[in-house]
Amino acid sequence: MKQTYNKTHNKYKIKGKKKFNFLTLGSFGLKAISCSRITKEKWESIQWALRKKFKAKLGAKQNKIWGLVELNNSLTKQNLESRMGKGKGLVYTKSKFVREGTLLFEFDSFPQQFQKEIIEFLQSKISLKLKLVVF
Repeated sequence: MKQTYNKTHNKYKIKGKKKFNFLTLGSFGLKAISCSRITKEKWESIQWALRKKFKAKLGAKQNKIWGLVELNNSLTKQNLESRMGKGKGLVYTKSKFVREGTLLFEFDSFPQQFQKEIIEFLQSKISLKLKLVVF
């Protein structure tokens, strides 16, 4: 009897987390506690909103924000009308599967009175649970 199995295109290793992920650039960081996939458009909108929030709260002060996610997967899509057997399709965006324990952002000169507010702001924008990491 022939063994059958389901083939999936985007297989991610969900179990296991990055245990040793230390701050290298800044004094504060945001770490993912859950796992999810982030696309290029979502990541850019999060970075833009975060810069705008910092500028509104702290004015013209120079704050350093480092985004530490490298998008390494290409997502492809084919037309709905195309027949089967015509290839994989064109790349429409890039993505990254973020596992728990991954550092997303690092900040320098981050005021402590705005920590909770900025974490809640990012929590509403991202589909991940976040935790603040201090150097």
